[in-house]
Amino acid sequence: MSEENLLIKFGPCGLLCEKCFAYSSGRIKFHADRLRRNLGNFDNYAKRFVSLLEEPAFEKYADFKEMLALLSLGNCKGCRNQECYLFKGCNVRTCHKEKEVDFCYQCKDFPCNDTGFDDDLQNRWLSINERIRNVGLKNYYTEVKDKSRY
Repeated sequence: MSEENLLIKFGPCGLLCEKCFAYSSGRIKFHADRLRRNLGNFDNYAKRFVSLLEEPAFEKYADFKEMLALLSLGNCKGCRNQECYLFKGCNVRTCHKEKEVDFCYQCKDFPCNDTGFDDDLQNRWLSINERIRNVGLKNYYTEVKDKSRY
């Protein structure tokens, strides 16, 4: 895969967009939608399984179904194509355009505290960018493409 094709898979912060639950072409959306369709009208069965199987977890099926519907929406096109869908306070997209860098680690001010991220995401952002800088984008993609984002 070319560097250019890889670049569009990542946000400028270094997060791999295709691993995000909100990504329109991601695996989470794909599998959630497939599971939602395969379950069909399982609501009636869930109600019956509470007593037939003596399994109280089926009482929570409506909540599960609601979450599954949310996960199957996946309407984000990725941070290089639209504003960040998840992190409304993210400053990285605007900053990377202003400074004309593909990733934060390429900026002369890296690392900074101007990302708009909470402490957890800030730490993750820092380690991701350092890793991409050290091993390169292709190698980093190979390392993370089959791992869970969360």
